[in-house]
Amino acid sequence: MQIVILKDSVEVAKYGANIFIKQLINKPNSVLGLATGSTPLSLYQCLIEANKAHHVSFKDVTTFNLDEYLGLKGSHPQSYRYFMNEKLFDHLDINKEQTFVPSGDALDPINACLDYENMILAKGGIDIQLLGIGRNGHIGFNEPSSCLMSRTRVKTLTKATIEDNARFFTLDEYQPHLSITMGIGTILDAKKVVLLATGESKSDAILATVEGALTASCPASALQFHQNVVLVIDDAAASKLSNRDFYKHIEIENQKLRAHLAQ
Repeated sequence: MQIVILKDSVEVAKYGANIFIKQLINKPNSVLGLATGSTPLSLYQCLIEANKAHHVSFKDVTTFNLDEYLGLKGSHPQSYRYFMNEKLFDHLDINKEQTFVPSGDALDPINACLDYENMILAKGGIDIQLLGIGRNGHIGFNEPSSCLMSRTRVKTLTKATIEDNARFFTLDEYQPHLSITMGIGTILDAKKVVLLATGESKSDAILATVEGALTASCPASALQFHQNVVLVIDDAAASKLSNRDFYKHIEIENQKLRAHLAQ
């Protein structure tokens, strides 16, 4: 894992956005794996600004989102399709027909999961997968106890995740307890993974992911298997890492090496 520890959420968003911008400059028809939630919002704003400034184009880009609530149509304000349109796609020069989100209102959710896997394969796989992380170490909606080689499937949300997401729903509004999510194995198939985490509330999950055992109790720990993972975290999220100073030293040395190779 490449572990990048920065001062705050602003720096985390800018660093993460630059990874995606460089990817699109080098490969304009990249396949991007995207995430929802509060953590990637600032990164998405950076991408919107870069697109409006004509620094990068999304015209040839294909996207696949990690997950969706089961039982919500894409037009529902709390659906992840609605979120992605409102927070990102509506502001880019992207072809929305090339933006894919699991079908929350699928009549046959099981087959919809298989179809999603096949669509990713048909597009050549995901070049960069963006992730956030839950307080319990979940990635996508792969909750603790998820199979570390799982594929896209229907998942029951834990009580903790339901409580974390309850703030997005009004008291009289239906809140789904099921989802469709890319599996951990699906995520690991991405050529590169970028995980963002900010705030002290994520520090236990980051500790378990980076320095803990490989275990289904912390789904994100499966990223230890991946050869090209970048964790971009702020000081608060990194606060419980025992080797925090060493990770910072490694990143400084890596920056020197990259600068030398670029000469």
